[in-house]
Amino acid sequence: NVAQMKEMRDKAEKHVFQAEVSRMMKLIINSLYRNKDIFLRELISNASDALDKIRLVSLTDDNALSATDEMSIRIKADKDNNALHITDTGIGMTAQEMISNLGTIAKSGTSEFL
Repeated sequence: NVAQMKEMRDKAEKHVFQAEVSRMMKLIINSLYRNKDIFLRELISNASDALDKIRLVSLTDDNALSATDEMSIRIKADKDNNALHITDTGIGMTAQEMISNLGTIAKSGTSEFL
């Protein structure tokens, strides 16, 4: 829900790109992600990578799938706040993976852990 999302944002760690990388990423993001279809596709692709990751982990860890009965990606429209909420039941990135991958474009997370 919206309150949980706000709480997560407030508690989130924040990292800054190096100056050169930051300028380059602004150019790329503004040109690529201005198209909402591409941006939405990228978010769904990230959720799919998280599901692939939990499937792979579950091959060696019997408890990996114990948190939920289903593997899913859900998209919920919040018309009041003009927002889409995309959630998945996969495994997200570790803090180090976030630092290493934040800002990368067109990189499949699935290929990294195969």
